[in-house]
Amino acid sequence: MSDASVAARIERLVAEEHELRTREQDDRSDVDELAADRERLTAVEVELDLCWDLLRQRRAIRDAGGDPDAAAVRDAATVEHYRQ
Repeated sequence: MSDASVAARIERLVAEEHELRTREQDDRSDVDELAADRERLTAVEVELDLCWDLLRQRRAIRDAGGDPDAAAVRDAATVEHYRQ
């Protein structure tokens, strides 16, 4: 996966995240639909974190003179528990 493809995936996920947040803010009476949107929003947020982590890894490896294709997607539990 190239930097460009990871960045494109990030852009698509950000667009979906914005759409989900907008729908969440709308007055809707369908509780099941809201719950599904919230569940998807959580999944999108995690996937975004994974993509950003992969992109950072690729850049760091490249900056260190290595092959960015050596970067790998880490598991969500690892990425979600990073200290900021």
